Amino acid sequence: MEEEFKHYTVMKNEAVEALEPKDGLIYLDGTLGGGGHSELIAQKISPNGRLISFDIDDVAISYAKKRLEPYKNVTIVKRGYQEFDRVLKELNIEKITGGMLLDLGASYYQLTSKTRGFSFSSDTKLDMRFNTSQDFSAYDLINTYSEEELADVFYYYGEERYSRRLAKNIINSRNVKKIETTTELCEIIKKSLPYKNSRTNPATRIFQALRIEVNGELRNVEETLKKVVPFLSNGAKIVVITFHSLEDRIVKKIFKELSTEKSLPQGGFEPKILELVNKKPICPTDEEIKENPPSRSAKLRIARKV
Repeated sequence: MEEEFKHYTVMKNEAVEALEPKDGLIYLDGTLGGGGHSELIAQKISPNGRLISFDIDDVAISYAKKRLEPYKNVTIVKRGYQEFDRVLKELNIEKITGGMLLDLGASYYQLTSKTRGFSFSSDTKLDMRFNTSQDFSAYDLINTYSEEELADVFYYYGEERYSRRLAKNIINSRNVKKIETTTELCEIIKKSLPYKNSRTNPATRIFQALRIEVNGELRNVEETLKKVVPFLSNGAKIVVITFHSLEDRIVKKIFKELSTEKSLPQGGFEPKILELVNKKPICPTDEEIKENPPSRSAKLRIARKV
């Protein structure tokens, strides 16, 4: 039985208002998801603007295609947003004249799906792939990475202090039998990490770390933000919504680097490329957090090409 696709568009109005969509310009939605942001952008840039929306999740694309069917100015591509430059070349587009929106992280559907292996609350096969056509999954990671590699993933992407203990216990367990399900992994996490009275399930950070590694999330964000700037017309914007500190740190760092004049060895300055629209991130309203509690960790940052 096919699961119902449920999706909540986080900070929909704030993100689209930050982008300032205008009729006649070209925009990119790097993370289509349920199509909430794309639909609002398409409405505001009709009839002469153009929107290219990216996603690698077949279920999300199928759902969003129906939602966006009325808008003939939207092109949906099954590619990761980090491939935007190749897609623009294929579409004979030289410049992003309006801007690019990135709503990072997993969707509500992915996180709550009983078949995709993102959640530790369901007993399912370890998976965690955004793109189900991709070969490499959380199962492969858990059962093939060395002890050192596993520890690094948990430490750097999950900020887990006991990463080495957990990695060692995973290796010991898989030497007896392959670790195949979320429940099997959770049992090892529970025995390895001393957080008996923690308000947050210790598996939360570990599952986040696995998801980031399986999908190359942080690498994709960093590469894309650095790569997109030459494609932006002056005045075009980059709008990014992050959901955890690791993502936000990368966005903040790159925006700061590109919005700072740099002194040159031979004298003079290299001009800044971006201008920060908001120095402090915009956060969801109390009303939105009440309606959709997972949105409480969202942060929105905006920069403009100069």
